[in-house]
Amino acid sequence: MTAPLLELKDVSKTFRGSRAESVVAACSVNLQVAAGETVALVGESGSGKSTLGRIALGLLAPDSGSVLVAGRPLLQLAAAELRRARAEMQPIFQDAAAALNPRRSARGHLLQALAARGAAKEAEAIALLESVGLRPGHEYLHRLPHELSGGQRQRLTIARALAPQPSLIVADEPLSGADVSIRGQILNLLLDIKQRRAIAYLLITHDISVARAFADRVAVMLMGRIVETGPAERVLRQPEHAYTRRLLAAVPILPRGSAATAGALPKG
Repeated sequence: MTAPLLELKDVSKTFRGSRAESVVAACSVNLQVAAGETVALVGESGSGKSTLGRIALGLLAPDSGSVLVAGRPLLQLAAAELRRARAEMQPIFQDAAAALNPRRSARGHLLQALAARGAAKEAEAIALLESVGLRPGHEYLHRLPHELSGGQRQRLTIARALAPQPSLIVADEPLSGADVSIRGQILNLLLDIKQRRAIAYLLITHDISVARAFADRVAVMLMGRIVETGPAERVLRQPEHAYTRRLLAAVPILPRGSAATAGALPKG
C-alpha cells in the first residue's frame, strides 16, 4: 500500500506557562492526508488546530508522537532531505500581511520560492501571479505588500505556496483574513487549484460550511483531541459526536462543491 502523503501518529503537544500553568494543544492525535485528498480540520478557536498545522509543517516539534511525510519521519531527516520535504508541504496563513515581507516585492517573494526548485525566472513569477487571478501579472510584479488589497495579498501568498510545486498545502484559516466580498473568490480559487493541480490540502477552519464545500474528509477537533473523523458527506450529514452536531447547528451549510455564497458566511 502507498503511504499517506502526511501522517500524524499519536502527536501530543503541551504549552507550559510561567506560572506552572499548561495548555494541552494536542493529545494523542492521529491524522492522515492521502495524495490529492482534502482533509478539513475543524473546530472552534483554541481547539489546537493551528498548533497541529504547525507540527505537520515541521515548524513546531511535538512533545511525543511522529510526523511522517510519504512514510518518512519528518524530524529525523537529514538537512537536505528535510529541505526537500518542506518544499513539498507549503503553508497558506490566515494573516497574509504578516506572512509577507513588507520590504519585498511580489517578484522577490516568488523568485525566492521558485528557487526551491531551480526555476527562479521572472516569466515563471508572472505565470504564477496570473494563475491566481492577478492579471496581467507584470503589473503586480514590482508591487510591495502594502500596495495590494487584502484579497490580492492572499492571492500572492497562494502563488508563493504554489511556486515549489508542492504535493500538500496546509491552509490555516485562509478565508478569515479576507473581506466578506472576497471570501468566496478565494475559496473558488483554492477549489480551482485543487482540480487543476491535484494538490492535497490540510484545511484548518472554524467554519464547517467551508469544510462542507471543499473537503473530502473532515476531522473535528475539540480541546486538543480529534473527536470525530470520516468522509465529509457522512460526518456532516450524520454526525456521531455531540460537538460536531453543535458546530453544524451554529452555521449554515453550503451545497457541496459550490463556493458561490461563501462570502456571506459568518466568521464565528
